[in-house]
Amino acid sequence: MKAKMLEGQTAIVTGATKGIGRAIAELYLQEGANVVITARDQEEIDQAVAEMSKDGQRVIGIVGDNADPDAPERVFEKAIETFGQVDIMVNNAGVGEMYAIEKTSTEHFNEILQINLAGPFRFCREAVKHMMPRNEGRIINVSSVNGTTPICGVAYTSTKGGINTMTLNIAMRLSGTNIRCNAIAPGVTDTDAARAWAAGEQEGGGEMLEFSDKYTNTSVPSTQPIDQAYAALYLASEMGRAVTGQVIQVDNGQFL
Repeated sequence: MKAKMLEGQTAIVTGATKGIGRAIAELYLQEGANVVITARDQEEIDQAVAEMSKDGQRVIGIVGDNADPDAPERVFEKAIETFGQVDIMVNNAGVGEMYAIEKTSTEHFNEILQINLAGPFRFCREAVKHMMPRNEGRIINVSSVNGTTPICGVAYTSTKGGINTMTLNIAMRLSGTNIRCNAIAPGVTDTDAARAWAAGEQEGGGEMLEFSDKYTNTSVPSTQPIDQAYAALYLASEMGRAVTGQVIQVDNGQFL
């Protein structure tokens, strides 16, 4: 195995200025990859790129909103122009919310759907179109324990269940190729979003916590972003070369 597991590879990581996406991007850089990060805010991108561009590591940032249908093509074009090709696609960007079904408007549901499911679909499609001619690549979708234990808002949890099914569907389509598609399903992870969730401060408030707390083993420590990044490294590297169509839950056993 190479000293650096992703030496010479290029990865796109969406939503990578903080939290899990940032941890994945930084670990990939440490393992020798070129990294393209996206986020919706240019200032946050500029700051993240400045902080990660050290020791010869190669990282660029591109403004990209998951809800923008044109974002995947634009991001891939810039990544290929800069680094020649894309080997790894990590769909991390997404938003959480806590609206119960009776308080979820059609407009809100559609907004979350575009960001959390339609956006990753479009990035996956762009990745497959780029990877198929080379017969090489890895797609990693960041799902959630909510894909199987839907304790948050109805829109959010529906999109994460969709991510799980889409991951399997893509893996089935690519069966027999050298392109793998998997997902990681984080449990409660120490990020700004998780802290807002625990405090009842996510959009929709804390109403769903009243019903969902009993499904969580709160005696178990939360995971750290690096725990999710390690799983993403496994799936991106040769260590995971025989793994496809899987959703790997990383939750310290909180949601067994």
